[in-house]
Amino acid sequence: MKRPAFAVQAVLFDLDGTLVDSAPDLALAAERMRAARGLPALPMAGYRPHASAGARGMLRIAFGLTPDDERYDVFRQEFLHEYTQCLLHSTDCFDGVAELVDALERMRLPWGIVTNKAQRLTAPVLAGLPTLAPAGAVVCGDTLPRAKPHPDPLLEAARRLGAAPAACLYVGDDERDIVAGRAAGMFTVAARYGYLGESGETGHWAADAEVNSPLEVLKLLQLP
Repeated sequence: MKRPAFAVQAVLFDLDGTLVDSAPDLALAAERMRAARGLPALPMAGYRPHASAGARGMLRIAFGLTPDDERYDVFRQEFLHEYTQCLLHSTDCFDGVAELVDALERMRLPWGIVTNKAQRLTAPVLAGLPTLAPAGAVVCGDTLPRAKPHPDPLLEAARRLGAAPAACLYVGDDERDIVAGRAAGMFTVAARYGYLGESGETGHWAADAEVNSPLEVLKLLQLP
């Protein structure tokens, strides 16, 4: 099947599961909580698909907690404290991201990051990963009143990059990324190498394209 190509002025990326593999450190924070309670370790394979959901995903796997549980807020604060202690223990960019960033820079194509991760967690991760330093815009989960799947963060990133939303490509590994991108009027790409959630299926997301590695994003670009 012929690969689509999109005329773009800018490319936007989700962070966790799209540019960086943070699952090991998110799981480590949850495992430290389990160890403190004398609970046995759980396999990494159980945590990984839910890493894009952050604290919500990790606490569900580690303790069976959901946001409507009365203990959830207390556990969430403990999780975030633990996570701040291991943000860059194993977190690194996915293979190919450095080459992707280099290519975008050579093309002089603006690019940015739109994540639901809070700014206080995003900033140290980006500071520890120089590969991502050239990002022209970084919009976090608490930058605006509404986070993804609302389109506002994507629209703000496009504004900061001086790009028309209809000429932006957004790449993400969670269904809410595609929902937000479509609502913003952007081209959307599902990152199949990311976390993807319980089912691991992306077909029902209705993304405009899918990629199996970061570098495949370059094959989708048709510069105006």
